[in-house]
Amino acid sequence: MMKFAWDNYKQYALGKNELRPLTKNGHIGNMFGLDLELDPIQQCWGWELLPVPAPTDGFGAEDGGVSEASSLPCVCDAGGLRGATVIDALDTLYIMELEEEFQEAKKWVEKSFDLNVNGEASLFEVNIRYIGGLLATYYLTGEEVMNIRRVLNRVEKPQGLYPNFLSPVTGNWVQRRLFPLAAPNSTLHVSPDTSISSACLVVLRGGEVPGFAITDHYRVFGKLRSCALNPDHVSIGGLGDSFYEYLIKSWLMSDKKDLEAKKMYDDALEAIEKHLVKKSAGGLTYIAEWRGGILDHKMGHLACFSGGMIALGAEGAGEERRQRHMDLAAEITNTCHESYARSDTKLGPEAFRFDAGSEAMATRLSERYYILRPEVVESYMYLWRLTHDPKYRQWGWEVVKALEKHCRVEAGFSGIRDVYTTTPTHDNMQQSFFLAETLKYLYLLFCEDDVLSLDDWVFNTEAHPLPVNHTNFKAAVQH
Repeated sequence: MMKFAWDNYKQYALGKNELRPLTKNGHIGNMFGLDLELDPIQQCWGWELLPVPAPTDGFGAEDGGVSEASSLPCVCDAGGLRGATVIDALDTLYIMELEEEFQEAKKWVEKSFDLNVNGEASLFEVNIRYIGGLLATYYLTGEEVMNIRRVLNRVEKPQGLYPNFLSPVTGNWVQRRLFPLAAPNSTLHVSPDTSISSACLVVLRGGEVPGFAITDHYRVFGKLRSCALNPDHVSIGGLGDSFYEYLIKSWLMSDKKDLEAKKMYDDALEAIEKHLVKKSAGGLTYIAEWRGGILDHKMGHLACFSGGMIALGAEGAGEERRQRHMDLAAEITNTCHESYARSDTKLGPEAFRFDAGSEAMATRLSERYYILRPEVVESYMYLWRLTHDPKYRQWGWEVVKALEKHCRVEAGFSGIRDVYTTTPTHDNMQQSFFLAETLKYLYLLFCEDDVLSLDDWVFNTEAHPLPVNHTNFKAAVQH
């Protein structure tokens, strides 16, 4: 599957950010650089008009649903960083021992990856994909794929607390609305995902990230509490997920020495258990969202990472707490599996609800799509590693079969627009995170535990492995 996805990307879209497998061409998009000083419609002038892409992990709408850009007539193949799929795929190719393909990707990065682009790129997405991918490859191989310091120098400590876009050319940080034409009350892309992710996990420099001590994000968080971050919406899904994830992963990455991060995670999980964890009439455990003082009995696909997160965090708890959290992790992962099992394609919708007599199913047309997301198989991988219950491998194999049957097309893999039909239409997008995350987690699910052992490696939110502080940074993957 990985070789097929990579070979088609290389043939039809090498250097673009994603492959469009139905039309056999590349997609660039505006996530990694669009000049927001210009009218987006003007920027489309003279460029190919494209359908609005589905949201990606960490950059979708605030509820994990359809992007707020869905009202736009187009987005443009104009400006910005290139090669997101190349850099996202590097470590996966290496881990899978696809040596020839890895060398192809490495050569493109060394020869063609260019930071001198116009426009402003999402800090969060640049961190998790580009910086994360390059660092993971360095730590896995002991070789710099390119002069990574040149990249890091462009993303040093920002001026001020809340910048969310970076100009790769000028190095300036700015605060922008998610999309210029979005509604006036659209969410600013200054969520904890952005501020914490950029400070917490991405770059190790003797226990520090550039310009931040590894513990500085706690002071950032203290200030964020008084910031207008859409206080009427609380979710562990889109625009909030990586904050919780990185609290526990900061502790793990510190070789379990960062006790402040662990306490913050424990306090957050206690609040989630108290206020958001619910059980349906049919006995399914889920994590609801809080909107304007009212519980919204919905889980997004993005929130399905939480089964794996809670299982990871349980490992450092006392026996009673550990068992409670392992049970909770297993129950949530089972619910996410049910969202797959109850669809005709055996793939899960973008969001599923527990209301109007429906359980673990999408009840709105806008939530029925699947864009090759990884969060469910991510939790399968963690729960397998931590319990060795064979059902997680069985569930993972069901996903493999469903992907092959419904998402594989002539020239790659594509998302589908409706998981509740056996003849779905395709969205013509092979997301870069499909190679970085979905296929990597599936591969690791069926590997021996010492391949990227959880004792030695921590995955960032794009599934790029970074070493625990006790790990030999130049150690190769143990096969």
